[in-house]
Amino acid sequence: MQKFKLKPAVVVSLVVVVIAGAAAAFFFLSSSPTSPKGPALAAPKPALTVSTAAPQQARLPITLAANGNIAAWQEALIGSESSGLRLTEVRVNVGDSVKAGQVLATFAGDSVQADVAQARAGLMEARANALDAVANGDRARTLQNTGALSAQQINQYFTAEKSAQARAEAAQALLDAQQLRAKQTQVLAPDSGIISARSATVGAVVGAGTELFRLIRQGRLEWRAEVTSAELDRITVGTRATVQPPSGGALQGRVRMIAPTVDPQTRAALVYVDLPPMSKKVGAALPGMFARGEFDLGASDALTVPQPALIMRDGFQFVFVLGADQRVSQVKVQTGRRVGDRVEVVSGLAPEAQVVVNGAGFLNHGDLVRVVQEFKPNKALSTVLPASAASK
Repeated sequence: MQKFKLKPAVVVSLVVVVIAGAAAAFFFLSSSPTSPKGPALAAPKPALTVSTAAPQQARLPITLAANGNIAAWQEALIGSESSGLRLTEVRVNVGDSVKAGQVLATFAGDSVQADVAQARAGLMEARANALDAVANGDRARTLQNTGALSAQQINQYFTAEKSAQARAEAAQALLDAQQLRAKQTQVLAPDSGIISARSATVGAVVGAGTELFRLIRQGRLEWRAEVTSAELDRITVGTRATVQPPSGGALQGRVRMIAPTVDPQTRAALVYVDLPPMSKKVGAALPGMFARGEFDLGASDALTVPQPALIMRDGFQFVFVLGADQRVSQVKVQTGRRVGDRVEVVSGLAPEAQVVVNGAGFLNHGDLVRVVQEFKPNKALSTVLPASAASK
């Protein structure tokens, strides 16, 4: 029997063909739909649970924010009208409330009272001399036409009469001046108010015009708000304002006066707002405090949405609007005033839209959602909302 011997090249080719066939069969079987080891299909993304709300129309306040200092309405300087007298008593201190005409301090009045007594005695002497001169003048008038007295003598009597009367009047004026000095030994409050400063010291000898106290007249305060020239025409005398001092709370006031000039450095003018009188309560507004405030410029209609419905992304404000297919669309909006938990939407949102409120921060454009309930605010939005820190 004849034997056939295969060449090595042929053997290698056969091995390659067998391996390729086996690999093809393996991949065919693994890709078969009946293979139990085939990969599972990707599961659909689940719908997110959210709540929605419709935008609401409301009248929101229009306010203008400003900053400024709280100051005394008028601060009176109370000084000494006497000169060279010693202070013997100081009856008030800083922070005390006083009434008009109340005695604040007294000076030593012994020397002044002595001067008053001397002036009174001088007046009595002058009046006595005047009476004698008047009597002599009357006798001279009686004898004027008889020739018993010369014309020169008669004139001398008339002159002496007038001189005596003038000396009596001068003595009266001197007494009045000394009595005024005696009255000035008491320092009186020129008006009701609160003592804001005291420099009077018992035992000090002060000169005329020396400052002793400072008084905040009637305890009245004012807020000196700085308003730019561009916004100044929006404010008028009588405009209401709400001032928030750093100590807390809120003070209500009205514009009393608008400065007639604008600071050339800041381009702002001062608006003077009358505030309630000073209070001794802890945390009350005090002169010198810096305060923020707002001017009430009326109200206007606005379309509002709840605060949680707004999402900040890439520096812009967005809301998610619910579509008929239960998918949401990311819509860019422009916001305005904020009052409580409501925010005005100036543009970008239709009034009939349904916006996502709870859960908006977890959504992306096109996501499928499931609405579980309508969003309910904490309390109903009133027709006119109270003012807040935002302005339009």
